Amino acid sequence: MTAAAVRVEPVTREGLRRFIAAAAPLYADDPNWVQPLFLERLEHLDPAKNPALRRMEVGYWLALRGDRPIGRISAQVNQAHLQRYDDATGQFGFLEAADEPEVFAALTAAAEDWLRTRGMRRVIGPFSLSINDESGLLVEGFDSPPAMMMGHHRPYYAVRLEAAGYRPIRTLIAYDFDVAADWPPPARRLMDRLRRLPDVRIRPIDMRRYAAELETMRRIFNDAWADNWGFLPWTEEEVQALGRNIRPLVGAGNFAIGEVAGEPAAMVVTLPNLNEAIADLRGRLLPTGVLKLLWRLKVRGLRSARMPLMGILRKHQGTPRGAALALGVIAAVRDHARSQGVRKAELSWILEDNRPVRDIIELVGGRPYKRYRIYEKALA
Repeated sequence: MTAAAVRVEPVTREGLRRFIAAAAPLYADDPNWVQPLFLERLEHLDPAKNPALRRMEVGYWLALRGDRPIGRISAQVNQAHLQRYDDATGQFGFLEAADEPEVFAALTAAAEDWLRTRGMRRVIGPFSLSINDESGLLVEGFDSPPAMMMGHHRPYYAVRLEAAGYRPIRTLIAYDFDVAADWPPPARRLMDRLRRLPDVRIRPIDMRRYAAELETMRRIFNDAWADNWGFLPWTEEEVQALGRNIRPLVGAGNFAIGEVAGEPAAMVVTLPNLNEAIADLRGRLLPTGVLKLLWRLKVRGLRSARMPLMGILRKHQGTPRGAALALGVIAAVRDHARSQGVRKAELSWILEDNRPVRDIIELVGGRPYKRYRIYEKALA
C-alpha cells in the first residue's frame, strides 16, 4: 500500500500545543530525549512572556500524514539580526521530522517560501527562536541527554537537512566538566597567580540587588561577545524576563562577577540542570509533576548543572589578568556547585573556532562531548 502524501499546514496560535507535542513520537524509543515542559515552551512562544519575540515575525508549520503529525518547523524574520547585520537572512528552528526525505523537503520548502515572501535571500539555523536560545543541530553526542536549553536530535537529521540543500557553516561545542575533580596543575598555578593580584576581586551577586546585578552582567556579556559570530546583544527587557524565569532555581552562588579595581569586568551564570528533574514528567506538571519537581529541586537536589553564559570585557581578553578573571569566576561557581552536591556540569555552547575560550575551558578540565551545527541555504 502506498503511503499517504505528506502535507504541510501552518500552525495558528491556538495550535501551538500540538506543534510542541509533535516531537515526542519521533523520540519514543530514544532514552536520551527529554520532553520540555509544555508550560515553559508555550511561554517561550508567547510575545507577552518572551520580549525577544516582539522584534520577530515567526511562522510555524506541521507536516502531517492524514491527521498524524510527522514533523514541524519554524521560520523567523528577526529584526534585531537584520538591524545588526543587514544581510537579508532569516532563520529556521524547531526542526523535527520523521526519517523521510520528503518530510524534510516539504518542511524546509514551507519555511523557505515564507522567508522569500518577506525579502529574505538566505536562511540559517536551527535557532529556536534566536541565537540566544536553543541553537544548532546535534551531530555528535547522541548517547547522553541534553542539558537544559540545549537540543537533542536523531543522527539522520543532518543527512536529511544536507540533502535538502543546506550546508554547515559553524560548529558549536558543549563541554563536559567534572565538578568533583581537582583542578589540573596548570589551572592551579594560574589560580595562585590570581590570588596575588591585589586589584582583582571575585564575588557572588547580591540577591537584594538582583535586577541591578543582572544588568551589570548583561553589560559585561554584551561587550565580551560583541565580535562573536552571529552575536545578538541581550536587551535589558530580555535579561530581566530571563531573570524572573530562573529566579526560583538560583541563589547568589549560581553567579559570579569578577572586578578589577572595583570595575565589574567578568561574569558567569550557572543553572541547575532542569532536564535532570523533568526527564520522566513527559512535559506535564499536573497532576503530580509539580510536587515531583519541587521535591527534586528543593529537597533531593540535582547532581548536574549548566553554565550557559560567561564573559570577560574585551579590554582584558588575551591578557594574563583576563585569564585569571575567567578562572576566578569559574572557580567560584564550581565551588558553590560542589557544595550543593553537583557532580557534573555542561559548559555550553562555544564556537569551535573560538580558541581562546576553548583553551580556558580545557585548562580547567573541560572535555568536548557534544557538537552542534549551524546550517545555511541561499534562497535563490
